Parts: sequence; structure tokens; C-alpha cells
Amino acid sequence: MKELVRPSRLAPGARVAVVATSGPVPEERLQAGLDVLRGWDLDPVVGPHVLDRHGEFGYLAGTDADRAADLQNAWCDPSVDAVLCARGGYGVMRMVELLDWNALRAAGPKVLVGFSDVTALHEAFAARLGLVTLYGPMAAGIDFIKNARAQEHLRSTLFAPETVRTIHSGGRALVPGRARGVTLGGCLCLLASELGSPCARPGARGGLLCLEDVGEETYRLDRYLTQLLRANWLDGVRGVLLGSWDRCEPYERVRALLLDRLGGLGLGVPVVEEFGFGHCEGALTIPFGVAAELDADAGTLTLAEPALH
Repeated sequence: MKELVRPSRLAPGARVAVVATSGPVPEERLQAGLDVLRGWDLDPVVGPHVLDRHGEFGYLAGTDADRAADLQNAWCDPSVDAVLCARGGYGVMRMVELLDWNALRAAGPKVLVGFSDVTALHEAFAARLGLVTLYGPMAAGIDFIKNARAQEHLRSTLFAPETVRTIHSGGRALVPGRARGVTLGGCLCLLASELGSPCARPGARGGLLCLEDVGEETYRLDRYLTQLLRANWLDGVRGVLLGSWDRCEPYERVRALLLDRLGGLGLGVPVVEEFGFGHCEGALTIPFGVAAELDADAGTLTLAEPALH
């Protein structure tokens, strides 16, 4: 797996676009997130459909075409330096094929931030554009607007990425060891759902795979992991970082499953648990598409270069 192109870091006064790619966005949370961004001396602009709600399917922030248009227009606007997703939920998979990938590529590299359902965009931006993206808090997320650690780690990654070259998780080894590879991953259920999609990469070979999920019963997590194993998607993976499993079953059960499904990936494939990214308080921002070294015993991920240049 090759390293991807790193976008430029942000500077004070940078314009950032906030768009709704997935579920409907509560206005009060959006405004709180915009206040945080303004406090960082950023100039946030909001997509015209960010507060929309689909007329028939209330779990979507407006129509697929409007969500796609907001994202594409923001990315192709030369005055915009970064695109931040407002929230997750569900909906990216419905609109990702509506994007004009030639136009997005022509717009050049920019920063994309989001997690959860935005996993489908991380996959697409890697496969179609070859860009490093940031798996981190979203602008209207309750876990962002009310958590100083999540805010500070994202802020440092955006403005001073050299200061977060080593990400200290406090996690522990599920399978001990060290490994080097290129970071990728996201929400487990989305990665399983993306199998076979033209907007997804063919597998995790050569990668340090980051996995997390939310609100899933253990048998469903088992099904997703088994699906990835049966599809040979995990063949050649170098190491695994496990994030949060919020609102899943008791962690002892989830942990046993993770060890059962991932503990036998091969000699020298370390697995670290509780790495502190995803659906959790104080979520860390993890760049995808960068070369790094995982030390499962120390609970650290050390980037070969800063996430942004």
C-alpha cells in the first residue's frame, strides 16, 4: 500500500466549509461547532443544504443530489482550504457515486475531516483521489463541541501537525509487537458495506488498519469481521488499531470477539486496543494514507511525516 498525497496544513484565517453528507444536523449543535472553529481563527462557511431533512427518509440530511452538490461545490471552491463534515449517521453511500471525481481531482488536494459514516468518503478519496484524509471529530458532533481533548488534537493536527507526529493513545496490546505500514480504516460496518464498491480500495494489504464502531451487537461485529476475512480483504495487513465500541455490548464480550477474529491474522501482526478514536469522548484524530509505525505494547502510532505538509 502506497502513501497518499498530503494536503497543506491550515493557517489562521483559512476558510473551511461545513457540509452535511449523512444525517440531519441539529442547528444548535452546528452553531456551537461553528463558534469553536471561529475561536480557532478560521472562517467557516456552511453548505446551503446543511440543515435540510429528506422529505421521506428523515435519517438523511436532504436529498442525495443536494448533499453531493454541497460537498462538490465546497471542494471545488478555490477559496476553501478544508471540508469538515457536520455529522455522521447514514447517507454517504447513497451520494458518493453522484460526485464528479474528475472535477474533485482538478480542484487539487484539500483537507477532509470526518468519521463514522464518512468512512465511505475516506475510502473514496483514497481510491479515486489518492489523498490523505483525517478521521476525526465532526463540526456539529456533541463529542466535539463539548470535549476539549478532541478539539485540541484536531486543532493541532490541522495547524501544527508536526506536534502530533506520535499519537499516544493510552491503549494496550491485544497482540503485542511493532509494525510499519500505511494507515487506513474507519467504521467497521461501513468498511464491510463498501466491499466491491468502485469507490473503495481492494484491501488492507500493507496497511495499519484502524477499526471502530458504535451501537452494534457482538454477532453483527462478528459478521462484519468475518465478511472482511472471507473476502480476503485483511490479507497482508501489517497491524490493527482498535478504537471505541461505544453502545456495543459489554467490552469483555467485544474484546473476546476481536481477539478471536483478529488475533490470528499472522505472525508479527500486532493488535492494539482502546486506542481512543471513533465514537468516544476525547476522540483522537487519525490521519489515513500516511506511513507510520505502530507499537502495540506502548500504545503509540508514530507517523513517518506530519499528516499535513
